[in-house]
Amino acid sequence: MIFAKRALLGHGWARNVRLSLSGGMIAQIEEGVAVQAGDVPVDTLLPALSNLHSHTFQRAMAGLTEHRVQGRESFWTWRDLMYRFLDHLTPEQVEAIAALVFMEMQEAGYAAVGEFHYVHHQKGGKPYDDIAELSARIYAAATATGIGLTHLPVLYSYGGAGRQPLAGGQLRFGNDVDRFARLLEAARAAARALPADTRVGLAPHSLRATSPEDLKRALPLADAQPIHIHIAEQPKEVADISAWLGARPVDWLMANAPVDQSWCAIHATHMTAEETAALARSGAVAGLCPITEANLGDGPFNGPQWLAAYGALGVGSDSNVRISVVEELRTLEYSQRLRDLARNVMTPEAGSVGAFLYDAAARGGAQALGRDAGMIAQGKLADLMAIDSTHLSLCALPDEHLLDGLCFAAPDTVVTDVWSAGRHAVRQGRHVARDEIAARYRGAVRTLMEALG
Repeated sequence: MIFAKRALLGHGWARNVRLSLSGGMIAQIEEGVAVQAGDVPVDTLLPALSNLHSHTFQRAMAGLTEHRVQGRESFWTWRDLMYRFLDHLTPEQVEAIAALVFMEMQEAGYAAVGEFHYVHHQKGGKPYDDIAELSARIYAAATATGIGLTHLPVLYSYGGAGRQPLAGGQLRFGNDVDRFARLLEAARAAARALPADTRVGLAPHSLRATSPEDLKRALPLADAQPIHIHIAEQPKEVADISAWLGARPVDWLMANAPVDQSWCAIHATHMTAEETAALARSGAVAGLCPITEANLGDGPFNGPQWLAAYGALGVGSDSNVRISVVEELRTLEYSQRLRDLARNVMTPEAGSVGAFLYDAAARGGAQALGRDAGMIAQGKLADLMAIDSTHLSLCALPDEHLLDGLCFAAPDTVVTDVWSAGRHAVRQGRHVARDEIAARYRGAVRTLMEALG
């Protein structure tokens, strides 16, 4: 049982709320009741967000790519550094880094993650004896932390638009559709040992890393599970796809794939007004990663037009250079303000920007990961986050401004507890397995840095 002095339920704020959990779900909600012996008491209970886009291994690169080199720095120079980094990653390091990242996500308030997993093979592209070896390492990390997992094995067949051959670090990603199908089958078989809320979806990496024919063959492998794809992240990508396929990426995807509510369009940064409206109307979730998009210089999302078309959205930590629920949401809003020279942009109507952003990201993130979550209601997954509203950044705020304070003023340390499908992994601001996970990470990253020289 959880007792909250205040909880944000599906119908709004309620006081003195008791939740009973069963099988990872919210079994019962009582309002206006007293705390009882054995209850887990918290101050303010919110639906926890799902982190809809992550590459966990990139967390170990944080701080290594912020030195300017000769010429203009861009996403593409960052990517070259990432490929060189990949040459040294071992399965043990993949697991240790992922466990740290999942723990940090939970301590920041995320209950679940969509792991967009494209490192499949050994250096040079040779498969491991178990073709799903590195997926199994992600599963081990999820088991160690208790985070909710939607695993998204990535189909990555080409090195660039026009079926360019894979090279360098990309060889660890590469599969044709047939081998990818075998990898996906093995990953799904291994996932049966994980909790019932685990999902294994499908992720064509991008239009530039696949082909129209391969995409058509691969999509049925999703088997009604989530489908995620990078789309329109960079102007060069838009230009390359336009030159190759005769249409801009989003425009081509909408005309050639059955995009619907099961899809998540990652980044979707460089869209025309027409593309924005069409993608929003499809029901797909816009998978926004504002901290990474700012770090890589991608550019801001077309927020006002997306909201005008009633589009769904969620947030993810992508490169994991910084893992913070509140900072993702505030960076999203601030990116719109800086572009438009305006304030309070990311809400379609008058009212609280923080409340709209938080609710939209909770619902959209859950949709993108195939989780029946995103709100506190009977029968929903118990993906829950508790915060301390007595913190100095929040203590003066009434209910109607609390989520504004959370999104725009509060530090990550206001998070006190997190449940992932009822698994109570974060207590009093600290993950229950922090010491062991941190020690393993320190050892793994020390060995990795020595190999990098």
